[in-house]
Amino acid sequence: MTARVLIVDDERGLRRTLEFLLSKEGFDVSLAQSGEEAVARFDEQPADLVLTDLRMEGMSGLDVVREIKRRVPETEVLVMTAYGSIDTAVEAMKLGATDYITKPARNDEILLKVRKALDGRSLRSEVAQLRTEVSGGIGLGALVAKSPAMREVLARIHKVAPTHLTILITGETGTGKSCIARAIHHHSQRSDGQFVSVNCAALPEPLLESELFGHAKGAFTGATQARRGLFEEAHNGTLFLDEIGTLPANMQAKLLGALQDREVRRVGSNTTQAVDVRVIAATNADLEEAVAREEFREDLFYRLNVARLQVPPLRERREDIPVLVRRILERLPAGDGCDGFTVDDEAMSALCNAEYPGNVRELENALEWAAAVCRGRRITVADIPETLQRPARTASAPAAVHEEAAPADGSLARHERQIIEESIVRCRWNLTAAAKSLGIGRTTLWRKMRQYNIGRDPASS
Repeated sequence: MTARVLIVDDERGLRRTLEFLLSKEGFDVSLAQSGEEAVARFDEQPADLVLTDLRMEGMSGLDVVREIKRRVPETEVLVMTAYGSIDTAVEAMKLGATDYITKPARNDEILLKVRKALDGRSLRSEVAQLRTEVSGGIGLGALVAKSPAMREVLARIHKVAPTHLTILITGETGTGKSCIARAIHHHSQRSDGQFVSVNCAALPEPLLESELFGHAKGAFTGATQARRGLFEEAHNGTLFLDEIGTLPANMQAKLLGALQDREVRRVGSNTTQAVDVRVIAATNADLEEAVAREEFREDLFYRLNVARLQVPPLRERREDIPVLVRRILERLPAGDGCDGFTVDDEAMSALCNAEYPGNVRELENALEWAAAVCRGRRITVADIPETLQRPARTASAPAAVHEEAAPADGSLARHERQIIEESIVRCRWNLTAAAKSLGIGRTTLWRKMRQYNIGRDPASS
């Protein structure tokens, strides 16, 4: 599979020289002229290796290393400097850089270091995969599937990945829908093409239309040149539409047209452009219910729902948690000469029995926190966030409203508290969303939470 390399340098000539050198060797190269642009490009399309200058206007190369490693720790980063003091190079290495290159460098030196870094990445990936399989799990890229629920998902991925079917991935926030979409792409016949991702909820409608379909020169103020949209960027590849349930009605109609006609029209243009794109959509919403409420087009739903993958929440796949814990800890930097982090039995038991409203993402955050605060390299139960130290509630024992914590003014107050708690949990502690669903302001919600003593876990208030 072609390795993706992102080159970051504020010298245009050097960017083009490196692009020519690496493209000629078969690498998929993208360019950024600043650290800020590099991070934005990486968020849109993660690279296997980032080659960045250290001295740049604005965000420095060290900041680039820090941001890339924070986002995807497995990414290889090489730093370049014409000022190459050993202190700067060492600082970059401490932040996670694989190696450094002193400018000016010979072409063969650059190629050697790029290949060496990517070979190391490939080897570590294979070792992690083997460890997962030896431990009893079966993996597909970054996926862990030891539990029956995830084995079923994995088997379905194996079936649909080689096809050209449009796929709808559903599941709660944090269950790994984007990871599954990426795995499908990499095991498909389109793996040599681009995997392009967009969060439909993150952009306002006018910007989303331009982002998806592109725009012609002069289409709107500031459109000084024509620009390809994500459909065209994903030609012969995969377009991943995350949070598809938030798509405005007008955009739903335009997306339906693109899927049906397999062509797009840039904003402000009179011509269409044929595209060959596989679309994978994901949502944490109930689209059938949205169709019933006439909030989501029925024809678009059926166009997207050709193949469905339902990702189970982490609480329904607890057999995967020990493997996930080991996988996540392997990615955390343990420091020079250290063997990495381990988890004692009591802490592992707490992790395996937590409720995880935030799913795998919550587990990752908890382990990052535990690794940061633990003494030495062994994580104990004291290092685990308190919210994960409480055992999960079973389906037959739903959370009760603690009447003794409510004010003594009777059933009306108890009823109001219960409604607030249920809304907060349903919105996964997004208080802005909870306040909106309740029809009150965020400040009012905070006041009510203090009044009724509603803490991070309503059941323990």
